[in-house]
Amino acid sequence: MSSGYAGDIDPREAWRMLSEHPSSALVDVRTPAEWAYVGVPDLRDLGKQPVYVPWLLFPTMSVNESFVEQVRAAGVDRDTPLIFICRSGARSRAAAIRMTAEGYAACYNIGSGFEGDPDAQRHRGRVNGWKVDGLPWIQS
Repeated sequence: MSSGYAGDIDPREAWRMLSEHPSSALVDVRTPAEWAYVGVPDLRDLGKQPVYVPWLLFPTMSVNESFVEQVRAAGVDRDTPLIFICRSGARSRAAAIRMTAEGYAACYNIGSGFEGDPDAQRHRGRVNGWKVDGLPWIQS
């Protein structure tokens, strides 16, 4: 365990874990605007849906004080392997650390997030991340 959670994994490892562990869950901690306009991981091929709980609340971008309760309300128990994702891995790392502190056994962070690191022109979605790795996603 590194820094208070199970560690960072890449998107392909997350997909493997989600497919091999029926109880595992992907928790998308971005904002509703990001889900609607940037897109979301598509887990239908695995017979799953992401759990959507924002870590930060727009527009203040303050920590969602109800985060733990909202994740629990989604029906995941303390033994469920949880994989957290955000845009680039920062918010999801904080969420993984928090849920580990709450007694969840296996909390992983997708270190490159959904859109990944910025390239030389400061654009995301070209270097790494869920989308760049070619994993399924949809946009509303």
